[in-house]
Amino acid sequence: MMFNKFVSLLAVITMAASLTACGGDSSSTSSSNSGDTDHHLSVLAGSELKDIESLLPEIQKATGVTIDVTYAGTLSGIDSIESGAQTPDVAWFAQNHYFGLTDTKHLIKKSTQTMISPVILGVKESKAKELGWIGKSVSWKDVEIAVANKKFRYAMTSPTTSNSGLAAVIGITSAFTHSGDAIKTKDVNQQKLTEFFTGQKLLSGSSGWLADAYQKSESDLDGMINYESVILALNDGKSLQQPLVPIYPQEGSVIADYPLVLLNGTKSDDYQKVVAFIRTADFQKEIMADTHRRPILPQVTLAPEFGHRLLVDSPFPASRATVDTMINDYLNKHRLAAHTFYVLDKTGSMQSTDGTDSTRIQKVQDALGVLTGSDTSLTGKLAQFDDRERITILTFSNQVEEDQTFDMKHPSDPAVFGAVRKISNDLQPGGSTAIYDALERALNEADKDTSGRYESIVLMTDGESNRGEDADTFVANYQNRKHKIRIFPIFIGEASPEELQKIADVSGGQTFDARTKPLPEVFKDIRGYQ
Repeated sequence: MMFNKFVSLLAVITMAASLTACGGDSSSTSSSNSGDTDHHLSVLAGSELKDIESLLPEIQKATGVTIDVTYAGTLSGIDSIESGAQTPDVAWFAQNHYFGLTDTKHLIKKSTQTMISPVILGVKESKAKELGWIGKSVSWKDVEIAVANKKFRYAMTSPTTSNSGLAAVIGITSAFTHSGDAIKTKDVNQQKLTEFFTGQKLLSGSSGWLADAYQKSESDLDGMINYESVILALNDGKSLQQPLVPIYPQEGSVIADYPLVLLNGTKSDDYQKVVAFIRTADFQKEIMADTHRRPILPQVTLAPEFGHRLLVDSPFPASRATVDTMINDYLNKHRLAAHTFYVLDKTGSMQSTDGTDSTRIQKVQDALGVLTGSDTSLTGKLAQFDDRERITILTFSNQVEEDQTFDMKHPSDPAVFGAVRKISNDLQPGGSTAIYDALERALNEADKDTSGRYESIVLMTDGESNRGEDADTFVANYQNRKHKIRIFPIFIGEASPEELQKIADVSGGQTFDARTKPLPEVFKDIRGYQ
């Protein structure tokens, strides 16, 4: 079977060394500057490639090409490039298969692989010994059995925002497919997939944040699905309580080969200079040493940390519709059902326009519209409330004013969408700001939910708390809680980033800045963490 085909590293490298015309994942802001003559490339890259930044000056010095990098998620990047919202000269993401499946506009001019990192399983050393996985061949099916026996809890990114999550979902789905050499959703063992994903106890929108969050939650987890490079870097950093044993599942996953994808044909000469330098043996060695990614050149000797393992590359599905079905099935059928809390500021300052055409409260309404189906883009559809999701909306000013909970009965549930839209449309700014009283209310409500759902709280505020409980009291109370839930604060307007960062830090969440990015886009980003 194609999905069980073992591919040697040499074969993977040889295959990856060729130029392809498959697309790359992207998003963010850059300009193509198609008519200029200066040696400059605007590059839209995956967030995990921030570890390349220290090497950019060397590339620029060697080639004379200035590189301006911005970062984005995989699917959101593709969405923005295909829609024309973003026009970078070059995209640099983990893989470009998804983009290439429907590049009807022929946006991809050239594509060259630059390095390699498979998505693998990192398992705590003690757990790997307990399960008998050290030095043994392990399959995704073995992992499912360990999950079913309640012996394995893991962290993984969301396939809606991160390529490592998407690659894992494809590999895992192929492992539970009983058809020939192409994934056919009708032949997937849905029950086994659901069982597998019940073991996912930590969700993330990015591979880097997942690594950081894993370290903070190490005692509650047994391992992590992530890039080989991330797992090796964690071990190298020696900050873990226990090292992670790299496990390479028999069925594999989609191997990241980080293609540098030319989108602006007028920049071909500069692109070729950069590609040629990146693929020199000396620079490949630097990439390997600095980022723990494998060299694309077969003549570069692998560092000892990679061992002598065979890599298995799960073929990417032949149609985007198949990939989209996998993602939607993960969201609506297989992953642990979520309970998401939205704690929304509706104080008097929310009527400010910040010099734009919309008030802050209108921006909140637009963001809630994304969650209830107003955005028909690829990322908009993936951001909608999921089937089985439980949603609690709390609005506050001097005190909590609106507090309603809804259960999604099926995808795009009209009853829930309509009820949330009504709450949104009825929002009227007024009153002072009791942030921490509202958060305490959300936490207390979460305590009452004993369904075992994956819980998270989104706090959106444009001011500093001036009523009720203060920040220090909230932090102290939170630290004493047995039932801890990650909080994701969004700040806008006059909100204090420092104060909201304390909330994120104590809860293990992350802050988001809606002063520099549209609030609906921020809500989309946060969906990868819920």
